[in-house]
Amino acid sequence: MIKRTAISLALLTLFSQHVLASQSKGQILVLLSSESQMQLQEGKTEPTGYYLNEFGVPADAFIKAGYELVLATPKGNAPVVDQKSVTVDFFGGSAEEMQRISTVIANIDGINDTLSLQEVLQGGLAQYEAVFIPGGHAPLIDLANNPEVGMILSHFNAEAKPTAAICHGPITLLSAQQHPAQFEQALVSQSPAEASNWIYDGYRMTIFSNEEEAVFEASLNGAKLQYYPGKAMQQAGGDMQYSEAWTPNVVVDRELITGQNPFSDKALAAAMLQQLAAKP
Repeated sequence: MIKRTAISLALLTLFSQHVLASQSKGQILVLLSSESQMQLQEGKTEPTGYYLNEFGVPADAFIKAGYELVLATPKGNAPVVDQKSVTVDFFGGSAEEMQRISTVIANIDGINDTLSLQEVLQGGLAQYEAVFIPGGHAPLIDLANNPEVGMILSHFNAEAKPTAAICHGPITLLSAQQHPAQFEQALVSQSPAEASNWIYDGYRMTIFSNEEEAVFEASLNGAKLQYYPGKAMQQAGGDMQYSEAWTPNVVVDRELITGQNPFSDKALAAAMLQQLAAKP
């Protein structure tokens, strides 16, 4: 009897997994940073990671809409949350909503053991319906200068599949050029920086604005960022579109969906789902 019950439970589990898989609308690849310490000028550093709401609010919307999230970091390690983002200020003042989103993230399959970028590329990209890049300053460290990220983004660009990035997440787009590390080096050394064969040249887009970045930088006790992302994107050839600081702003151009700041989380998720729904 016990053996039969165990077999029945195993079959039920397999059936449930099959039903869930069959109900899924597809997979969304989520690119996150492996790093937790951002380099500043003069050898100083600052703790960083993903912003809780910028990851969790769109992730929650995608999951509710029936999509499966597949997480990836350059090293295949667990991403970390930027503690500066663990505040009710980004959740309409609701501690309950902040906790709910924290739980959503904690329950995403693979959150503590992500795929590496190499594993993602080896597994093929055709299976993914879209790619999503949360913000926080961490993408500046290992996503904006990463040729493997560039290969991934080039696939979604060529296939015209939705590519969404929020706040500092859009800095990742700089990887999709011929020499992303050299471009970054020029930015850091404040030398003339010219993007080479950047696939997003001329796209309308947004990112954390220079005005917003100056407010963040003022919180660093006199330390300075290596470069401002908004200036970098403009130098690369992005047609930058900003709204008033700290107000929601989402810009859509072809397959690219970008959000300006943490308060653009819900609008970015809605724009992504709208694009996904419109796909044939």
